[in-house]
Amino acid sequence: MATIPWLVDVLRAAAVQVVVEGDWLNRMRPGSFDPIGVLWHHTASTSSASNPHPALGICINGRPDLAGPLCQALVDYNGVFHVISAGRCNHAGVSGGSGPIPTGDGNTLMIGWEIDYNGVNQEMTAAQYNASIAATAAVLTRLGRDSSYARGHRETSTTGKIDPSFIDLNVMRADVAAKMAGGGTAWSSTVDNTTAGRFTASANWGVSSYSGQRYGADYRYADPVAASDVAWYRFAVPATASYRVEAWWPANSGYNSAAPYIIATTTGNQTVRVDQRITGGQWRVLGTFTLPAGDANRVGVSRWSNATGLIIADAVRLTRV
Repeated sequence: MATIPWLVDVLRAAAVQVVVEGDWLNRMRPGSFDPIGVLWHHTASTSSASNPHPALGICINGRPDLAGPLCQALVDYNGVFHVISAGRCNHAGVSGGSGPIPTGDGNTLMIGWEIDYNGVNQEMTAAQYNASIAATAAVLTRLGRDSSYARGHRETSTTGKIDPSFIDLNVMRADVAAKMAGGGTAWSSTVDNTTAGRFTASANWGVSSYSGQRYGADYRYADPVAASDVAWYRFAVPATASYRVEAWWPANSGYNSAAPYIIATTTGNQTVRVDQRITGGQWRVLGTFTLPAGDANRVGVSRWSNATGLIIADAVRLTRV
């Protein structure tokens, strides 16, 4: 049976913080192990700063219905990788096939990260996500595979698994690909008014390419009114965390001095008003906000302004910080 004795060295070389848990080189299940990819899970335990790895003992020793080890590594609340096994583990069950991962024995095919959060009313921390991206990129590079070989258990499961909750797995793979290409782990996404499926506005919003300060081919404009009529930007936010919100608009003396941007945060909508008469043709920071995970309308431009002048909706960028 094959093993991956290189795992600790590969993780440390990728600047992932590692704790080795006992005799990890010889702790494994019987059976074949020839991994071609990495599978993400959540543990269903509630972790915290004071209790960062509540499921560690179970992942090492198993539970009454399933013998341990239950993963190659557990990722704690602080993003520390607790390496448990260099061999086969009971983490994946039967693979129904997903992307390049074929049907078959998931425990043979996949290296498993158990990310320690409950997945019901608790999301993955930013530290967990960033460490898991770095680790996955490093391991797939070692295996000679691309980012498509990173999957979530809910994608391969034949029994209706939901893990890992609260992250967009396509965004995860894009972040792994960026890391493999030499980029950082900070997620960033830009939505323009022409981005397909990501921008919506009523027919009250006109289209213009008048200003050379625009982002992309054109931008949207509307008169201020005593009604919201929001132009929305939709983002697939990968994890609940802090994000820097930036907006781009073309500036003009005839534009609005108090254009309201709405940010849909974890604690409700927050409004930031900007002067679109000035500082155009560049990214302008609206602030840093805690945004919930998921694919939804996250930033909008409202028409509800007491100031005169056209309100502009051009482009918005989110970056995890």
